Amino acid sequence: MTKSCEALADRLLDSFVQVGGINHIDGVNLPSKRAVAEITEQLLHLLFPGFYDNCAMTGNLAEAVRKQLDRVKEGLRPELLKSLEYYPPSGSVGDLSKVLDEKLEGFLCCLPCIRELLSTDVKAAYEGDPASGSFEEIILAYPGIEAIAVQRLAHQLYRLGVALIPRMMTEWAHSRTGIDIHPGAKIGSYFFIDHGTGTVIGETCEIGTRVKVYHGVTLGARSTSGGQQLRGKKRHPTIEDEVTVYPGATILGGETVVGKGSTIGGNVFLVASVPPQSLVYYEEHSVVMKSKLRQDLDFVI
Repeated sequence: MTKSCEALADRLLDSFVQVGGINHIDGVNLPSKRAVAEITEQLLHLLFPGFYDNCAMTGNLAEAVRKQLDRVKEGLRPELLKSLEYYPPSGSVGDLSKVLDEKLEGFLCCLPCIRELLSTDVKAAYEGDPASGSFEEIILAYPGIEAIAVQRLAHQLYRLGVALIPRMMTEWAHSRTGIDIHPGAKIGSYFFIDHGTGTVIGETCEIGTRVKVYHGVTLGARSTSGGQQLRGKKRHPTIEDEVTVYPGATILGGETVVGKGSTIGGNVFLVASVPPQSLVYYEEHSVVMKSKLRQDLDFVI
């Protein structure tokens, strides 16, 4: 090593001491970003058999599925253990193996239910986009389906109280698709994100069934100035069934509810609830809300 490299190494070592918070040298081992990414992709193989493989899935399907499950369990188990060591469950003392087994099995047992939900999401995309030619095209080419699939997987780990890994999974999907869905968001069936780039869905957001969201939509919090004091509180909006949110719309606040069957127009900035069957859009620098059922009910927000 050259003298200049030795001097630089010394400076870096000094910074490890002086600049805390971004070091994790002497702490417990953390989940591996690379391993979590690999596990997430393996899980997608199980959710969409034949779509993430280099060749057609032929031969003994049962054997192939069992082998893939074994690979997922083998890879996920040590990463879950790291997560439990980082953030031990309340009441757990000493050996975490029992808790680990419970969470691992609890998560894997959800895979058939996740596939059922994803089948409705694919159907919603096909029915909601006249440009879609087939289910195969949607699964292969629509980034929204991959982002939703990963979020539905991560949401189950989130519900099981697993730290770090769920967010790592959704951020992996975010980097691939441009769609940022927090693993804590509750999302109903037949969910369709069209195009999707720049769409953001926050942790405490609740989304009903048959909701359609376009690119650039933000379902966020009104303010995060309270920082950690807001943790665990409802900060993001509720979107009821059969709502469509067009591109660039921003809907904020934990108390904001978009009523069933409503349509939110493009680039609308909304921080107030709207009743069911509303049409909300911009008109001459104002946000107008109309009832889809009664034309005499118009409001300027």
